[in-house]
Amino acid sequence: MKLAERVLAVNNDLPIRTDKPVHSGKVRSVYWLTEADSKRLIRERGYDVAADAPLAIMVISDRISAFDCIWHGEGGLNGVPGKGAALNTISNHWFRLFREQGLADSHILEIPHPFVWIVQKARPVMIEAICRQYITGSMWRSYTKGERDFCGILLPEGLKKDQRLPELLITPSTKGILKGIPGVPEADDVNITRADIERNYASFNFRKPADVDFYEKLLKEGFNVISKELEKIDQVFVDTKFEFGYVTDKNGQEKLIYMDEVGTPDSSRIWDGASYRKGKVIEKSKEEFRQQLLNYFPDPDILLNKDRMPERAALARDNALPEDMLMQVSRTYLGIAEQIVGKKIALSDNPKQEILDILSAEFDLIV
Repeated sequence: MKLAERVLAVNNDLPIRTDKPVHSGKVRSVYWLTEADSKRLIRERGYDVAADAPLAIMVISDRISAFDCIWHGEGGLNGVPGKGAALNTISNHWFRLFREQGLADSHILEIPHPFVWIVQKARPVMIEAICRQYITGSMWRSYTKGERDFCGILLPEGLKKDQRLPELLITPSTKGILKGIPGVPEADDVNITRADIERNYASFNFRKPADVDFYEKLLKEGFNVISKELEKIDQVFVDTKFEFGYVTDKNGQEKLIYMDEVGTPDSSRIWDGASYRKGKVIEKSKEEFRQQLLNYFPDPDILLNKDRMPERAALARDNALPEDMLMQVSRTYLGIAEQIVGKKIALSDNPKQEILDILSAEFDLIV
């Protein structure tokens, strides 16, 4: 079987029974189940959700996005072998630890296949919650230009690139375009302060002021759980993004949960510990691929400058990357996933057919 045929690049064409449009993001596609199927699964599977909760099948792909574009490789390679399985494996591992250590639940109700989550609909908090333990990436670039105020937090003078920060920083930004919030521009991914959130908690979809404190608590605790586990395999947890939402359990209790993915190479920076102690950064995350792209194209400003998005989109559309560049991503993602969970990840020759077989035989969701 050709390498390209083992990649699940298209994941929005599955014949899953739904009466709503399939929502396809950069990496995942979401199939909202019919009301009848949602109620049936809640009853049959015993999920701890409200009896009328909307459920969805979330299918991950092997697509690779960076700089807000989807990239492809030579030989029809429209994704990264093993990437989807690695991302889900890592998220599943951290979500399980969060539950075991009493932090909070996630939106995932069941994992019928390595590429598939059965999820409940959450009411999202409109914040990209970012934690930073080291100064690098966009924060470092801004720091070198003289910026010292990050989301209302003042950084000291004299910091060096990639050094550990004096404390874990929470630097949130808006999720989507939010309107009518004083001092917050109406644009996606705008940095905001803790004071912005407190003053306008309802505009960010928090139910009550105390939930802002709880969200920060879950942020810090989640970061620390992952960081301590990564230390055991000599990896450095540099920074990460969390997302949160509200769900209602079968007893009618509303609760704040983790959603999307957590602690993955797509949503985090992870460095090799031994190399970092020697003064060298070796990425175990998507940042490695971003750097490869910046080095590969002669004008990296196209990738960094948001005003050049049309050129960037053309770059991604018109350039098939070398196969080895995507295979390096595969080795990085599978390598860190296998280190985290302590076992080999078996890759399927035909993940799409496996998904269809399971969702048909066990869940009766295929039309």
